[in-house]
Amino acid sequence: MPNIHFVTSGKVLEVPEDSNILRMSLRYDGELPNRCGGGICGQCVFKAEEGAEFLDKVKVQERRKLGEEWLEKGYRLGCQTFVTKGDVSIAWDEETTTQVKKRKPDKLKQEVSSAK
Repeated sequence: MPNIHFVTSGKVLEVPEDSNILRMSLRYDGELPNRCGGGICGQCVFKAEEGAEFLDKVKVQERRKLGEEWLEKGYRLGCQTFVTKGDVSIAWDEETTTQVKKRKPDKLKQEVSSAK
């Protein structure tokens, strides 16, 4: 089973594969900040310090809230992110959380079909 190392709080949790980071933090007191649980508020933003390859694909809601700039720097939303088959280390800080919370979600680009 993979471990989630919550660097900021100093907690290490052994979790089942395909576990949601925020749910595991809530269940076992990992101390990841949170509010809405739906990818809207940005409170649960974290940076993958190690093991980013063991996180699942970025979700639409993360892409909207974080945008490419934050995603490219290794940030994810705990409520939207799942641990797959390996250990991860995550960290968060108040300054980043404040910036992400203020960020307005990007509008999704809709593909227009010219076929009739």
